[in-house]
Amino acid sequence: MAVADNTNARGLVTMRMVGNIAHVVFDRAHARNAMTWEMYESLAWICESLAKDVNVRVVQFRGAGGQAFVAGTDIEQFKAFSTGQDALDYEARINHVVGLLEALPMPTVAVIEGWAVGGGLAIATACDFRIALSGARLGVPIAKTLGNCLSMHNLARLERAFGSQRVKRMLLSAQFVEADEALACGYLEAVCDADQLDDAAGSLSERLGQLAPVTQAAMKQGLQRLINHSLPDGDDLVVRCYTSDDFHEGVTAFVEKRAPIWRGH
Repeated sequence: MAVADNTNARGLVTMRMVGNIAHVVFDRAHARNAMTWEMYESLAWICESLAKDVNVRVVQFRGAGGQAFVAGTDIEQFKAFSTGQDALDYEARINHVVGLLEALPMPTVAVIEGWAVGGGLAIATACDFRIALSGARLGVPIAKTLGNCLSMHNLARLERAFGSQRVKRMLLSAQFVEADEALACGYLEAVCDADQLDDAAGSLSERLGQLAPVTQAAMKQGLQRLINHSLPDGDDLVVRCYTSDDFHEGVTAFVEKRAPIWRGH
């Protein structure tokens, strides 16, 4: 068992082994598991450890509390942003952590209860398979909340997982995708009632854990190479959004629990 060294207030990311299946939990239930910098660092450390462990055959990711998988990044942390470099450093950090998860050699399964939003949706999308509780909601409502944008890596992950039109709905009109629609488009493997979720996740993980790990690792890496080999640069888009007056208004409004006033600059 590996436990990230954090306080409860800043959140925990924990890992425990059950047989050859690793169970990773995002534990900040009072904030719908919104990710702090410390939680991202802990997730990176856990992924680095898992990548070296040949005894781990499958990894499950899940949020604590039953109300959310991960409800994005903790917005309070954006209050300190003042330059374009702050934005680039943040997106690089997220890309690094999510990339470590995506590059794990063994199959990964996201078990989604409630909300998977923003960075939480990026984490779920980086997993190989996803199972959700009925009523789960998936989205990136940044056009309504913060006025920031996604990196090219995370945009590409969403586009290939959902298709461009659904991603436009998520990003341009701040709509959420419901679990049944996500199942129909292939994003989810299954949608379950609460009393079926554990069994469905366990059954999928057991099945994946019985297959050839070298083949699984090679095919995962091959698919990643196909997707990433021609990914364009998008730093200019990140800087444009994160240095805008609208972004700072979005962060302030979110913290003050009011609707933002967008001015387009």
